[in-house]
Amino acid sequence: QVQVVESGGGSVQPGGSLGLSCVASGSISSITFMGWYRQAPGKQRESVAGVTGGGNTNYADSVEGRFAISRDNAQNTVYLQMSSLKPEDTAVYYCRVDLALSGANYYRAYWGQGTQVTVSS
Repeated sequence: QVQVVESGGGSVQPGGSLGLSCVASGSISSITFMGWYRQAPGKQRESVAGVTGGGNTNYADSVEGRFAISRDNAQNTVYLQMSSLKPEDTAVYYCRVDLALSGANYYRAYWGQGTQVTVSS
């Protein structure tokens, strides 16, 4: 009923920039929180950035000032613009969308399949 699909991953040199997009589609009534998480090999998944339905944003300390999250409510889309990338930013990046299905009165989190970001010289 709902699909969450990320795009925009790839390889970039240290100091470079990359943008990610995530679209939620299906029988969606409304969306609250949208966020990006990442998981590096051998590590737990961690929160990178999030944006509430009211537009409030939060960032992990490790990406503050380098990454920017934004959303387009009309398109059910969330973006992550990453700049000044470092090798330690290498990970699979996952999109999370908290939404209510049409006819439902509760919200739950839906996750994308992930997109690889590799920062290497």
